Amino acid sequence: MAFLKAFGSYLPERIVTNAEIGARVGCDAEWIRNVSGIDERRFARDDESVTDLALRAAQDCLERAKVNASELGMILVASGSWERQFPGPAASVANRLGLDSTPCLDMPMASAGSLFGISLASRLCASLGPILVIGAEKMSKVVEREPMERGVAILFGDGAGACLVHPSDGFARIVDCGLYSDGAYAEDLKLPFSSPLEMNGRSVILQASRKIPRAIATLLEQHRRRAADVGVFLMHQANQNLIARVAQALEVAEDKFYSNIRKFGNTSSASMLIAAAEWSSTNELAPGEALCFAAFGAGFHWGALLAEGSA
Repeated sequence: MAFLKAFGSYLPERIVTNAEIGARVGCDAEWIRNVSGIDERRFARDDESVTDLALRAAQDCLERAKVNASELGMILVASGSWERQFPGPAASVANRLGLDSTPCLDMPMASAGSLFGISLASRLCASLGPILVIGAEKMSKVVEREPMERGVAILFGDGAGACLVHPSDGFARIVDCGLYSDGAYAEDLKLPFSSPLEMNGRSVILQASRKIPRAIATLLEQHRRRAADVGVFLMHQANQNLIARVAQALEVAEDKFYSNIRKFGNTSSASMLIAAAEWSSTNELAPGEALCFAAFGAGFHWGALLAEGSA
């Protein structure tokens, strides 16, 4: 058994408006809003690294959970944008939290990394103890690589989110998850070393709008739940139009899908946890009420996770 104990997040201070990013790639603010649902995003300072972002989200999560870093049994960090090939940021985050022997794992996954991380943590925490899952991305340095592509540059922002998965205590019990991967589409969304991000936007939106609802519906059916009975859906914040498509496919109101993409853009593997942290700061899950996570990302990797409010 595993529980969601708390979430945390960190967003850089600098706000980049549609007008600012649009001027760089030759499109206007209204067009960006219409195709993505985004009004602004955050960009980190030049001296802020993925590790810096991850650390701030980790600290926020641990503070909300009232758990000391020394109690952690493991740290998982998902990121598709860290600055070097190896080592990844997880060990550095642990070091800056004052830990010197806690096992760490880096997950080089874009967009779906946090979902896969929570799923893995839910299976390991019974033997390891509380596990901190972090998604951290500095996508600004990716989208600013020349030549800047209009369909890519307008979407992404920087930030980090975190989730504490606990073996015995939390506001929601993790019921189950369904994870999937299909490498046949690997070339449709990829980030080569030192080159711009390459995205076949038509393929990504088509596959995501099919695969996410199917993953959610399959998971809910396995546990005799209806989509209409889910209290809130916390989904990777890729594109507001995609969120609308998923809601429509599941025949539920779009406002059941918590969304903050307007303010923060697509922060890849950080986005689902940033949304969860913001949602949980002003909302509570009733005992037995269902909470559903979903994500889709490069690979392609995708899936859904079901939790329910603890008594």
